[in-house]
Amino acid sequence: MKKVFITGIGSGLGKALAEVFLKNGYQVFALSRHLPEELKGKINFVQADLLALEEIHLNMDRLLSGEASIDIAVLNAGLLTPLKDISQTPIYEMNRMMDLNVWANKVILDYFIKKNVRLDQVIAISSGASVNGNRGWHGYSISKAALNMLIKLYSREMENTHLIALAPGLILTPMLEEFVLSADEEKFPSVKRIKQAPKMTPEEAAEKIFGLIPRFKNEFESGSYLDVRKI
Repeated sequence: MKKVFITGIGSGLGKALAEVFLKNGYQVFALSRHLPEELKGKINFVQADLLALEEIHLNMDRLLSGEASIDIAVLNAGLLTPLKDISQTPIYEMNRMMDLNVWANKVILDYFIKKNVRLDQVIAISSGASVNGNRGWHGYSISKAALNMLIKLYSREMENTHLIALAPGLILTPMLEEFVLSADEEKFPSVKRIKQAPKMTPEEAAEKIFGLIPRFKNEFESGSYLDVRKI
């Protein structure tokens, strides 16, 4: 049985990805703050707040103890705070996004290396915000751009693993609704464009990503940043 490791399965894309992998016969290992009712008893789960960087290694050990290999790791957990000008965004708020969107993923990848767990593919969930630089996206854009480079750098070291940073497109998640669709579209022009653009449900996005997995490894160089809308 193939195995997948996923972070952030409490809702949205992460939850939908866990369900899609289960449906396709994978054994699912997950770290997340919450375990949805629909997944209880179906996956290997350890509750973890990935903002607590010092606890990640121990939680990975609790989750993957005895596992010699994982087929796919999906680094999905992410943090976005309300849109505001970067000049009005305190450093501590941006640091929280860096901790979850970047450094937590470094700790996880380091775990796989140090524990010599064979890992075939890594899919780090990035964002179009990592390259667009739209007003209001402050530390989220910076952290996702850093994530893209983190994946490129690890691709140089993890020679037997195929890694990509993937922008999954616009997905109607609680995070999008709370922090983006409710924002001031006059001040932040990207909000209007996002409201007018077609959006996927988490389930549609998860199915699309799962269907693309063979192509990632076969068609794109390890370390690449990809946008599903351009594949």
